Amino acid sequence: MTKRVFFYVQHLLGIGHLARASRIAKALSADGFDVTMVTGGAPVPGFPGEGLTTVALPSVTAGDKGFSGLTDGDGNPVTDAFQQHRRNLLIEALHASKPDVVIIEAFPFGRRQMRFEMLPLLDAIAAMERRPLVATSLRDILQERVKPGRAEETVELVKAHFDLVLVHGDPAFARLEETFPLAGEIAQKVVYTGLVAPPPPAEPNEKFDVVVSAGGGAVGKDLIGAALGAAAILPKTLRWCLVTGPNLPQADFDALAAVAPAGVGLFRFRQDFAALLAGARLSVSQAGYNTVCDILRAGCGSLLIPFTAGGETEQSTRAIRLERLGLARVLPEEDITFDRLARDIEAMLDRPKPEVPPLDLDGAARTAAILREHL
Repeated sequence: MTKRVFFYVQHLLGIGHLARASRIAKALSADGFDVTMVTGGAPVPGFPGEGLTTVALPSVTAGDKGFSGLTDGDGNPVTDAFQQHRRNLLIEALHASKPDVVIIEAFPFGRRQMRFEMLPLLDAIAAMERRPLVATSLRDILQERVKPGRAEETVELVKAHFDLVLVHGDPAFARLEETFPLAGEIAQKVVYTGLVAPPPPAEPNEKFDVVVSAGGGAVGKDLIGAALGAAAILPKTLRWCLVTGPNLPQADFDALAAVAPAGVGLFRFRQDFAALLAGARLSVSQAGYNTVCDILRAGCGSLLIPFTAGGETEQSTRAIRLERLGLARVLPEEDITFDRLARDIEAMLDRPKPEVPPLDLDGAARTAAILREHL
C-alpha cells in the first residue's frame, strides 16, 4: 500500500529551504511515496517539481534581510485575517491528504515567525484518529545566538509532537549539538541522513572558468556587481557565467546586464547549474546549504562569501569549516570590492583542484529509507 507524505516548507527570503525540501520530496516520490508538498513562500519556477501534489498557500515573505517581519505577496504586513485564512487552508490540506508521514521543514528549530499556523497544525495532527509519523527536516548547521528560552521551547515542542529529527548532514562534518546545545535532550529522536546533494551531474554542454552564483537572488546584487567589476580587470581569456537567482528584481538585473563586459554570460537561472559547476575551475558564491552541496558534488574550487545580514551565523560557520578542510577560501561579505574579489579569484585559479573528503552526499535517498524503516 502506498504511503502518503504531507511535507510543509516555508521559504522567506532565499530559495534554499524550498530547494532542499524539493530534492527530498523528489527522492520520496522515487521511492514510492505519494507526496503532497505544501509551500508558503513566493512562487519559484521549477519548484517543487514534477510528480508531486502541491498546495500553494497565500505567499508570505520576510519583510527585510533580518527576518524581522512578514509581508504578503503584495508587500503588505500580514494581518490576523490573513493568518487565519492560511491556517484554515493548511489544516484542510492536512486532513485531505490523510498522511502516514508529516514532515515539517525547519520548525520548531527555525521559522518561529510561522508559529501562528505551526502550533495549530501540530495540535490538529495530535487530534487525528490515525496519527501519522511526524518529523522535522533540518539542515546540519543552525543559526546561533538565539534569544534566551528559545532552545528550551524547541526541546519541549520536539518532545511533545515529533517522532524524528531528520538532520540533513554528515556528522563527520557537523553535529547538531555544535549549533544546538540542548541536542542531548532529544538525542534519541535525532537521525543523520547525510547531506542532501544533487545526483552526480551530467557532462556540461558549456564550460566556464568561473561560475558566480547568488542563490535565490534576493540578497545577491552586490556579489554579482562585484563579479562584473572583477571580470573587467582580469584576463579576457577567462570564461564567466554569472547566475543572479530568480528573485533578483528585474530593474536590478537590467542594471547589471547594462554593464556586463563582452563575453560574460549573465543569467537569472540555469537548469544545468550542477553540471556547470562540474565543468568549472572555480565557483564563487554565498555559503548556503544547497550551493555548498552542489559544489561538493561537483568537486570544483570554491570561493565563499557567507551571508551575514541580520546576525546570521549559519553560512559563516559552514564556510569556515570548509576552509579548514582545504575545500574553499572565505571572503567576508563586508570586504567585497571588485578589486579584492579579482585578487581572490586569481589566487584560487592558481590552486590545484581540491581533494573532496568522503562526506555522505546521499541524504535525499537516505531520508526516504529512514522513513520507511520507522513506518
